[in-house]
Amino acid sequence: MATTRAQRRRRSVVVTIVVVVVLLAILFARDINRSAHQSSSPRRSENKSFAALANVLITQENQFDQRLSYLLDNGSGLSRVDFGARLAQLDGQLLTWLNEGQQLTSPVLAHHVNVTLATLTTERVGDYQALLSRIAATLRLPWQASTLLDTGLSTARAQASLVTTSDTWNIARWSLVKEPGRVTMPETSDGVGTLDLGSVLDVLEHSGTLAVTRAITISAVLVSPASLPAPSGELLFPPAREIRLGVTVTNRGYVLQPVTMTFTFQQTNGAKTVQSQTMSTTLGPLSSFAFVPKLLVTTAGERATLSINVSGAPLETNLTSSRHYLVIVSPSGNT
Repeated sequence: MATTRAQRRRRSVVVTIVVVVVLLAILFARDINRSAHQSSSPRRSENKSFAALANVLITQENQFDQRLSYLLDNGSGLSRVDFGARLAQLDGQLLTWLNEGQQLTSPVLAHHVNVTLATLTTERVGDYQALLSRIAATLRLPWQASTLLDTGLSTARAQASLVTTSDTWNIARWSLVKEPGRVTMPETSDGVGTLDLGSVLDVLEHSGTLAVTRAITISAVLVSPASLPAPSGELLFPPAREIRLGVTVTNRGYVLQPVTMTFTFQQTNGAKTVQSQTMSTTLGPLSSFAFVPKLLVTTAGERATLSINVSGAPLETNLTSSRHYLVIVSPSGNT
């Protein structure tokens, strides 16, 4: 049956509506796709930037692990000064890690992977600090950690934590593999965490080149007024009412060394009075310190003995040093 003009008009309207709906659907889908692409672009940039920074940090941590492992395995042939310097260089890197880790915490990425890395890095800094402090204490090296963390970890717990944090990160490093940018980060090594540290420290402790050698000496004695020419062991002064002393003591060992200085000035004629004083300090490695005691009161024509004794090293090393002088004060021209 032939269609009427009204039917053809209705069919044309329907077709037109369908075409318009399809076109609108296509445009809507394109806008959604464009919007999704635009929203993922910043995330892609953030993920790639994080991966680049994380790569730098983890590379530093792995190099640190390798260097510390090598030092522990091969340090028995080094001198105390060289070993201590290398240990201090390693310690100096830990504070940098803390700063770099904190910079990665914002913005928060998918699965909080950047926060995880910062947290694990802080834990590893504490672990390494505990181990470095233990190594320095075992070898009695002068030591002050560069970081402010005070974990109080034992050696065993610090090593176990290094292994645990490494395992945790080696899972977390895949967190962005399906996110925009599709990035992965390198794994962390745990060479120090798996060392037999007890045996390694025992070898280092019994190394001849790393053994503590204590040596304290009186390196200089200055007097004021200046003494006049006199035989060795004598101090000849012009008439004076007081004498000022300055005594420099040198620590020739690479170790912190407590030192006690005792001055005794005993008159041998006249009233035979005794003046004495004791002073103490702790000398840093290979450093010197000047003791300046109270003024010694003297009289014209006086004769006395001056004894200067420095001690502080363990008794078995016999490192007490001393100087003894016969002091003569010239008579006054009025007598």
